Amino acid sequence: MSSARSDSSGTAAAPRIVVASSIITMDPAAPRAKALAFDASTGVINAIGSLEECTTASPAAEISDLGDSVLLPGFIEPHSHPFVSGVVTQAPAIWIAPYVGFPTWDDVTTLFAKLDAETPAHEPLLFNGLDRLLQAAPMPTASILDRYFPSRPVVVADNSGHLAYFNSATMSMLGWDEHPPADPVGASYGRTADGKLDGCAFELPAVMAVAGPVMAKIVLHPLHSAAKWYRLMASNGITSTSDMTYDTEYLKGYEALASVADCPLRVSLYHVSTSSDCGDVVASPLPDKLRKQGIKLWADGSPWVGTAALSFPYLSNDVVRTAQIPIGPSGRSAMNYSPAELDAVIDQHAPQGWQMSFHCNGDVGFDVVLDVYERGLTKHNLMGTDHRWRVEHLGACRKEQFKRAAQLGVEASMGPFQFLFWGDLLDGTLFAPEIGSQWQAIGDAFAAGLEVSFHNDGSVTPPNVLLNIQGSVTRTTNSGTIHGANQKITLDQALRAVTINGARQLAIDDKVGSLEVGKQADLVELSMDPYAAAPLRVATQVSVLGTWVGGRRIDLETFEAEVAAMDPAPHRALAKPNQHACC
Repeated sequence: MSSARSDSSGTAAAPRIVVASSIITMDPAAPRAKALAFDASTGVINAIGSLEECTTASPAAEISDLGDSVLLPGFIEPHSHPFVSGVVTQAPAIWIAPYVGFPTWDDVTTLFAKLDAETPAHEPLLFNGLDRLLQAAPMPTASILDRYFPSRPVVVADNSGHLAYFNSATMSMLGWDEHPPADPVGASYGRTADGKLDGCAFELPAVMAVAGPVMAKIVLHPLHSAAKWYRLMASNGITSTSDMTYDTEYLKGYEALASVADCPLRVSLYHVSTSSDCGDVVASPLPDKLRKQGIKLWADGSPWVGTAALSFPYLSNDVVRTAQIPIGPSGRSAMNYSPAELDAVIDQHAPQGWQMSFHCNGDVGFDVVLDVYERGLTKHNLMGTDHRWRVEHLGACRKEQFKRAAQLGVEASMGPFQFLFWGDLLDGTLFAPEIGSQWQAIGDAFAAGLEVSFHNDGSVTPPNVLLNIQGSVTRTTNSGTIHGANQKITLDQALRAVTINGARQLAIDDKVGSLEVGKQADLVELSMDPYAAAPLRVATQVSVLGTWVGGRRIDLETFEAEVAAMDPAPHRALAKPNQHACC
């Protein structure tokens, strides 16, 4: 094999120096630079500083001057679901979330009518991202969906991942109109007074039974759908991410994506604890692009459907009642597993050396998780070690809980998206202001000693890193309203959250997350310095111009085209909904 790699044009890649108006390194010892030199055969940085320092280190290097651009380490989203996100949101599926152009139920139904008129007769349609809270949508039972789709099978997936809605034509396609199925274990179907299905599927086994056959007819090249989500992440500056609901069946799909020269993402896999082989090692042929890192467990559910383990109630009002959310408080009844069951998972897999990660939204859930972690860390002699066990989301959690997490060495990956998109409802509609205004208490988490990372939990929300930064620094929601100003963080903290902190939580901070000699040249190229942008306009004044992975400037169009040209047959079985709901 040649020691020099090829660029996207197929020519041998020479040693490179890139020059920018400023390079923000995220290395506190040398926070700013003007030039960066890297070995083209390995992508490893060998000098960073002034142009003179870099040319001294690499005298024969090709110099690329990026003009007014600003470079940072490539953004890192340590909690995502990139393969399934592409399958359920990208064409031929139809994404109808409020923040991708459909803010109201009227917008959704206008699209319904348009597509029914334009799509060939009886051809199924799949929609994903209905948010009944934000879009003020009714429960779209079959009787409602039949108004818009009288003859074609249609499935509408709820944005929470816990529900799906379907019409009468879907029941006929599945043979359920005259012979409705029994409720699956751990799930149920809505039913009319005479016992027939009403077009609602609750929880994952029921959702999969409805959506799976429809998706198989629609999504004929799931690898290409996944590539479109990769492209979306990269266009937002992300160069490293994870699959937090990994199952072995997805391995060949991930390997195929990683094999493309312009693959824009490094992916760390977290195996779902419910899989019988979750403790097995994954021998990736491309370990720099695809690696298994840990095991994923679930504490509770989602605040948007009332299944988070909370110590406080929802408010009693029309919004909450229309969404059919139990007032609560739910307490430990919302936990998905008993502490003993969680202890058993930890005891089985902690000795294997895997990093543990827990989905958790509620404060009661966080107490249980910390108890389980403390017991497991103590029993397996990991207390005080660099274990980096993680907890995800943490929307309702409190300062004293963050302090306890820091004392245990537990990492926190938090979701500013919950505050950005739902903050106006959280504060005073879903919950009392003293609770809702503090949702995603990122300021408290940093103050408690945690080095927080950020995520968007794709496909729950789009992977907009700059919007996460803007919202966390200003505590301003998408409506322009400030909630919980005491939870503001600094721009320094926000940039750490999307670079080095995310790398640390994926245990790849020895390779990426900051720009230092010996690390990979994973870069995001920005149109301007985020420190020069108005805090309330970071997401609009600053734009992503491109990304580099291992010193290679990624050509996203080429990447998607190469994946589209692959034979879809080996991956067609991956056209199905997420088997593990997240947020």
